Amino acid sequence: MTYAETLAYLYAQLPLFQRIGPAAYKADLGNTLALMDRLGHPERGLKCVHVAGTNGKGSTSHMLASMLQEAGLRVGLHTSPHLKDLRERFRIDGRMVDEQVVADFVEQFRSSFEAVHPSFFEWGVAFALWWFRRERVDIAVLETGMGGRLDSTNVVVPEVSVITNVGWDHMQFLGDTLEKIAAEKAGIIKPGVPVIVGEAEGRVLEVLEQKAAEVGAPLHRADQGAPLPYALDLAGPHQQRNALTAFAAIDVLREKGWNIPDEAIARGLANVVRNTGLQGRWQVLSEPPLTIADAAHNVDGLRVVRHMLEHIPFNRLHIVFGTVNDKDVERVLAELPKEATYYFCKADIPRGLPADELQRRAASIGLNGRVHGTVKDALHAARRATALNDLILVTGSVFVVAEVL
Repeated sequence: MTYAETLAYLYAQLPLFQRIGPAAYKADLGNTLALMDRLGHPERGLKCVHVAGTNGKGSTSHMLASMLQEAGLRVGLHTSPHLKDLRERFRIDGRMVDEQVVADFVEQFRSSFEAVHPSFFEWGVAFALWWFRRERVDIAVLETGMGGRLDSTNVVVPEVSVITNVGWDHMQFLGDTLEKIAAEKAGIIKPGVPVIVGEAEGRVLEVLEQKAAEVGAPLHRADQGAPLPYALDLAGPHQQRNALTAFAAIDVLREKGWNIPDEAIARGLANVVRNTGLQGRWQVLSEPPLTIADAAHNVDGLRVVRHMLEHIPFNRLHIVFGTVNDKDVERVLAELPKEATYYFCKADIPRGLPADELQRRAASIGLNGRVHGTVKDALHAARRATALNDLILVTGSVFVVAEVL
């Protein structure tokens, strides 16, 4: 198959959560373990860092990969979802996997994988682990897709586990309290493997500490009161907190004998975007007027976005906004500023929430704006309505942001 034919096959045959939502979710590791059997268990012996969390796990994973690359290591990076290109999920030293490698893998294992009926994410984890082993990476950074305990990535035994934070997201799968969600995230904690906790307090911290104690995993809390000793190329206090979490994980790796000099840490944090290709995090698209895209999509993420807006001068605020149909929409909308003009839209995926329904639910809490047929139509309308000193923000969903990059 050509790469285009391979993509068509994958999207047609494998249920993709990012597109269709709950119907694609597999709540156990059975499929992943079956795929590992078929691939000769590439997860065994893989040196890796395993990263979970409600928010910040993608940015933290990219920071870790960047620092490890600067230390001269051959670094695999598996993240999700992708924005524009499936291959964004699979990188070594910042470079996306070649199209032909993906096509050849699918052709080679197609029949044996079809017998398992994996989800798209399960297929992706299997491919990433197989590729990292084939390419003999020194270390890989693996971001969980959802939760942790039953996430497909949880077949590895890492050098260090990282839990960035615990907040409200995917409650229909992970639980309807923060303690239940924390217990799912804590599922990545392995016996004897150090775990870094980025931000947690109260009962959430107790859940994580209890799990670590049960399995004899040393738990380290990132010192969020300390100033970050290095410059960071990602904007916002939340990214400073993510960097402190990543820095704490690097400290554990150094204690375990990994050679990661201070200079590599400094260069890595200063060049995250260049080294890893990270996109969609408070990303400036154009100016003037200043146009920013941010992939925040849940309560805590949009709360961060609102705080970021408080530190930028502008005359009027225009927000291009869309979300998906399985979010706690009212709670998400409550985090948005009422003094903005909204351009409601739906990303071109089945899981997207219809823009007219989004407008109706937003209006009920005082957020006013018009419905637009596509994300690009919404952005064009916002640009036509703005003056030079206004600000346009595109947010609410990874898939909305993907359509404007």
